[in-house]
Amino acid sequence: MLSTVGNTPLVRLDRLVPGTSQRIYAKLERFNPGGSIKDRAALNMLRGRVEAGELVPGRSVVIESSSGNLAIGLAQICAYYGIRFICVVDPKTTRQNLAILRAYQAEIEMIGAPDPATGEYLPARVRRVQELLASMPHAYRPNQYANPLNAAAQRQTMAEIVAALDGRIDYLFLSTGTCGTLVGCGDYLREQGLPTRIVAVDAVGSAIFGHAPGPRLIPGHGASVTPQLAGSAAPDEVTHVSDLDCVVGCRLLVNREAVLAGGSSGATVSALLRYLPEIPDGATCVLIFPDNGDRYLDTIYSDDWVTEHFGEVSHLWKDETC
Repeated sequence: MLSTVGNTPLVRLDRLVPGTSQRIYAKLERFNPGGSIKDRAALNMLRGRVEAGELVPGRSVVIESSSGNLAIGLAQICAYYGIRFICVVDPKTTRQNLAILRAYQAEIEMIGAPDPATGEYLPARVRRVQELLASMPHAYRPNQYANPLNAAAQRQTMAEIVAALDGRIDYLFLSTGTCGTLVGCGDYLREQGLPTRIVAVDAVGSAIFGHAPGPRLIPGHGASVTPQLAGSAAPDEVTHVSDLDCVVGCRLLVNREAVLAGGSSGATVSALLRYLPEIPDGATCVLIFPDNGDRYLDTIYSDDWVTEHFGEVSHLWKDETC
């Protein structure tokens, strides 16, 4: 099973932007066994410790704060190795993700209330992780927000893209959360001497790049605190997209390309459309799609949910090209 992590498809999106001269490609990370790009990071943060005898089935316990794809990636790999996994989540965690975690026999710790000082769940989750670490022997926290192995895993993602396109990549659009993908891909491009322009796609309401945190509906990108890995990030440009932008990007993808993608993928699509008038004719653009849309069926792909939060906006993706 572990050998199926990575080497995901890179596909050309011919119909996303009708009539464009630019070449647009998408790296489909949904084809990792756990369904997302986080499988790469989860495996890279655990496998070395298992092989070194630092994580031992029946003795060790992995504890992490995550409400989404990394939690599922860790749960899958811990299940494979027979290692106990405790995941600290909050009420925003989707019921689909909770069901998947339970299927992998992960133990779920639900935080009941946000941090009183910030109003955010993440600090409360981290505090609970620290309490569990202090109370349990042989416990290990991967800490995706600071672990360089998170970023190192994404060097391979970029290497696969570079190999598929013979290094001819003019623009790379990727969403940011822990900044692992941003740092890993950026490091690889610079080491290879490639002039690819990196556009980091963040969420409105995210604090990653120094903005004040604010409410966000769609998980998968953005963060309420600045991750430690952000200190090593060096994007050429940063753009912020709204929750509605994510919905529109996702709906355009499924209508025009039959790609059912997650919220952060829709964010990169909206960012591309924003930048496209400035991108030279014939340029090659690559978008990294971190996960599938099946975990967003009750939100992004629910007409009732979209109407409740944004009003009647279907005209933004329903047009003559669909």
